[in-house]
Amino acid sequence: MSCKQVLICQSQSCLAQGSAEVLAAFLESSSDASIVSSHCQGQCHLGVTVRILPDEIWYCRVKSTDVDAIVESHLKNDQAVDRLLHPRFHPTYSTP
Repeated sequence: MSCKQVLICQSQSCLAQGSAEVLAAFLESSSDASIVSSHCQGQCHLGVTVRILPDEIWYCRVKSTDVDAIVESHLKNDQAVDRLLHPRFHPTYSTP
């Protein structure tokens, strides 16, 4: 079983949307995943962007209050958090 890696954008647009707080929440979580701050992932219009590898799941508009749901549902139980899925990469879902 491969370890998951969580990439949290720390570029200017995402920082303005609270990505530092999202990164801090992931670092404080009880996840076994590798938590990594990343450069721009090219999805600035829907930041904060969080990408889970190797699953290739992209989350958008993530807030620090969403981190527990991502950790519990996705990282611990392999169930994506539908309400946060990025519609460009997961077109069957839409953002609020």
